[in-house]
Amino acid sequence: MTTTRVPPMIPALIGGEAVAARSGETIDVHNPATGELLGRIPNCATADVNVAVTAAQAAFPAWRRLPATERAKCLYELAGTIEGAREELAQLDADDNGTPVSELEKDVDIGAAELRYFAGLALLTEGKTVPTGWGRVNYTLREPFGVVGRIIPFNHPLLFATMKIAAPLIAGNTLVLKPSEHTSLTALRLAEDFKRIFPPGVINVITGYGRDAGDSLVAHPDVRRIAFIGLAETGRAIQARAAEVGVKTVTLELGGKNPIVIFPDADLDKAVDGAIRGMNFTFQGQSCGSTSRLMVHRDIRSEFVDRLVDKIAALRVGLPRDRNTEVGSLVNRQQRDKVAGYIELGLQEGARLLVGGTIPDDTVLANGFFLSPAVFADVKPGMRLAREEIFGPVLAVIEFDTYETGIALANDTRFGLTASVYTEDLRIAHSFARDVEAGFVWVNDSGKHFLGTPFGGYKDSGIGREEDTEELHSYTQIKNVNIAFDS
Repeated sequence: MTTTRVPPMIPALIGGEAVAARSGETIDVHNPATGELLGRIPNCATADVNVAVTAAQAAFPAWRRLPATERAKCLYELAGTIEGAREELAQLDADDNGTPVSELEKDVDIGAAELRYFAGLALLTEGKTVPTGWGRVNYTLREPFGVVGRIIPFNHPLLFATMKIAAPLIAGNTLVLKPSEHTSLTALRLAEDFKRIFPPGVINVITGYGRDAGDSLVAHPDVRRIAFIGLAETGRAIQARAAEVGVKTVTLELGGKNPIVIFPDADLDKAVDGAIRGMNFTFQGQSCGSTSRLMVHRDIRSEFVDRLVDKIAALRVGLPRDRNTEVGSLVNRQQRDKVAGYIELGLQEGARLLVGGTIPDDTVLANGFFLSPAVFADVKPGMRLAREEIFGPVLAVIEFDTYETGIALANDTRFGLTASVYTEDLRIAHSFARDVEAGFVWVNDSGKHFLGTPFGGYKDSGIGREEDTEELHSYTQIKNVNIAFDS
């Protein structure tokens, strides 16, 4: 009789120890591109979160007292470690997440660069002196919160498990990290390095569902600082849940329905490439910063869209480990079905599907959650296709005719994360950058982040900024000290 091998349980990290969930429950992890069972992860819940927070609290005093430059050494070592395991980590992410491995190797590089960047900011948690009068000294201190809860999403598993832990740790906090239940493998793999590099309890990694492990972390009274990346609806729920327990500092990087606006004087070749890059098709459109509303001036709409469709139709959908693949698998069936549902909705609303939106007819891809990149034309601003974040490879083309109409359409959304404009007119470029309601703006560019620049959104796209000194300072509290020495 043949027996099927049961993949092992990959443990969480609590207090420097590799552990299972206290309940013994696990979650099966499948490769979204092949259906293969990759392993099982702990289904942590309230009891596990409580132990993790206790471990982080116990580690906090010593970690806080460690000189900032010594904390920085840990981040430098982690950066070198992940670079040394670049291929392994990227392939693990590809198997777990469905994104092409060539893109995920870039995530390793960016994660290492961000770790080094924040390590280099170790001495910038300084205060200042204030001249309050003769015979007294007044100064401020920046002090860590204590235990920080970081909840990260499924679309960049390795990247977020590295770059998003750097600022809180450098500031002197300890950490409980919760990756998405859909993509926890690289965070758990990194836990082996966390255990070796950091003192026990400084970083704890718990896995499990948001409704259990995530909710317990947000609601824990000893976690006063929460940071979350994900859906706007979940972000609002986190704000409300945290407020039930106490007054907490919560920062949120949430969704977007981001505009990319093409004026008639734009370099069309660059603009077409920018529209494709901005949509993040190489991540299957699964990015909060994707420029999913393409606004094209009436005078160039036909030529621009024809060029765009030809290039998008040529994108190669394939297995994530294949280095020729440009578009991989969506993260799970639920996500693929949601995106496919929006394809049907767009047709029902009267939009015209120009390309894609189909499940590939390929036996190699038959067991995965693939969907070819889609472009809709004749999209009206009031359609759900133009208003709701799809988080998939679906681009909506909207026509405009004047600057005033274009900027009004760009701002006609409850979101405000990113925006892009293509024009050779300096006046239009600066006017757009001034007038658009978004936290991160590209002019004649799209999709790129830059080391040391603040990333975050307006309106329902979030609170706070990350990837720069503002993120570092957000993990500190300011204390004012006044000393009277001359009576």
